Amino acid sequence: MKQFIIFFSVFSLLVSCGGNAERQFSDDVQPDDSAQLRIAVMPTLDCLPLYVADACGIFEENGLDVSLLPYTAQMDCDTAFERGRANAVVSDLVRTEMMKDKGLDLRYVTATDASWQLLTNYTSRIKQLKQLDDKMLAMTRFSATHYLSDKAVDSAHLKTARVFRIQVNDVGVRLGMLQTGIMDALLLPEPQATAARNEKALVLMDTRQIDYRLGVVAFSRRAATERQLSAFKKSYDLACDSINDQGVKYYSNLIIKRCGVDRATVDSLPDIQFNHSQEPRKVDIERAAAWLKLQKGKKDVDEQGL
Repeated sequence: MKQFIIFFSVFSLLVSCGGNAERQFSDDVQPDDSAQLRIAVMPTLDCLPLYVADACGIFEENGLDVSLLPYTAQMDCDTAFERGRANAVVSDLVRTEMMKDKGLDLRYVTATDASWQLLTNYTSRIKQLKQLDDKMLAMTRFSATHYLSDKAVDSAHLKTARVFRIQVNDVGVRLGMLQTGIMDALLLPEPQATAARNEKALVLMDTRQIDYRLGVVAFSRRAATERQLSAFKKSYDLACDSINDQGVKYYSNLIIKRCGVDRATVDSLPDIQFNHSQEPRKVDIERAAAWLKLQKGKKDVDEQGL
């Protein structure tokens, strides 16, 4: 009996110590310098610096093990990040601010040169924003495209309910719906926006002209060490320098492969200059956060039946 008591006491002590050690490890766990960075990306031009850094071995030269995980819908991209399949993501500030509201611990590593255009099918004969009344507009809910669609509606003094927002998450499908005349209007990033313009689509709004910079690369806070973050920024900057020096079209084959567009689209791309890694602007973060707060307020009112 005495031996059983001693055994039970020792067993209990080991379990207790093991439990404390496990809790301490989980609380203090730190990323390893050699850990792989898994970055969820889209077939869009704002991801080009990452594609170049990967294809040209720039990440590897700076001691990084990077795996780019391709998705064709921003929601799928962000879901991979939220569920831990990716530990970094190329996204937009509306999406990432919403993730932060949900409690996801992330950090902004750099703004990107993402841009969006609001385009219309030339057969719809929509030439002004006010003509979106009683029309269908494709976008992704609770994203930069949703936010920008609201801005377009407000600037044209249209009633929100009179512009029918249709959720189409896949950028390729969204482009196809414009080309086939299924959708009246939609928001597209590059290079899909150029593909649409090549199909005679008309531009009603361009974020580059209204100075909105909503693209961002976000990392899970525990995804990378400071050395890795520094190496990532260095790699990103070197890739931007290469694109700016050589020109976007120098990487035509890479864009065709990664973005799923044709040669004519790449040949028609505007001359885009890519900025070095930098924090997202405070004004853009505040715009995204304020819009999300407004959406939450509307949802609360709807749920209360007011």
